[in-house]
Amino acid sequence: MTARSIDDVLAAHTDSLMALPGVVGTAVGLCDGQRCIKVLLADSNPDTKRRIPSRLEGYPVAVEVTGTLRLANPTAITAGD
Repeated sequence: MTARSIDDVLAAHTDSLMALPGVVGTAVGLCDGQRCIKVLLADSNPDTKRRIPSRLEGYPVAVEVTGTLRLANPTAITAGD
């Protein structure tokens, strides 16, 4: 059996991660030169950090405090783009 790609693992877990209070995004990034899953947080709440796993299906998970994310130019996005 082949392990899932990091993109597939992220897609499978994003909804549950985003359901955690304080999580504002997820992404694939680099951690020490290797691909990892990043969980983006609004603040450094220790309770939220404790709920984030250190690995998902074998891939390392890194927590990054970004603050609240907002679109830079929300009017630039239109239906059908």
